[in-house]
Amino acid sequence: MRLAATAAATPLIGPDGTVYPNHHLYTRVQRERRIEYTLLRGENGPGHAEALITFEDLGTATRVKMAMVLASAEEYEKVRSFGAVELGLQTLGKLARYVGAA
Repeated sequence: MRLAATAAATPLIGPDGTVYPNHHLYTRVQRERRIEYTLLRGENGPGHAEALITFEDLGTATRVKMAMVLASAEEYEKVRSFGAVELGLQTLGKLARYVGAA
């Protein structure tokens, strides 16, 4: 399903409790297959990363893959330094709990 771009504010909470404003502009959703979105700086700010989540039906389980393309190597280092990888795993854990898989 292609949808008109839809925005959502979903703050991230770092391991130390710091809240990071996080705005997404969802650009493509294919039910049970993929979600694509742009991460924005601020509510209507410029994009600084493109993200893709795919879901693969394995019969008794679902493989979920998350990928992100950042604007520069400097941007990558910045998000890595505040725990983006760990926050991504936290997001997958929340999803697993939501669907009853954890």
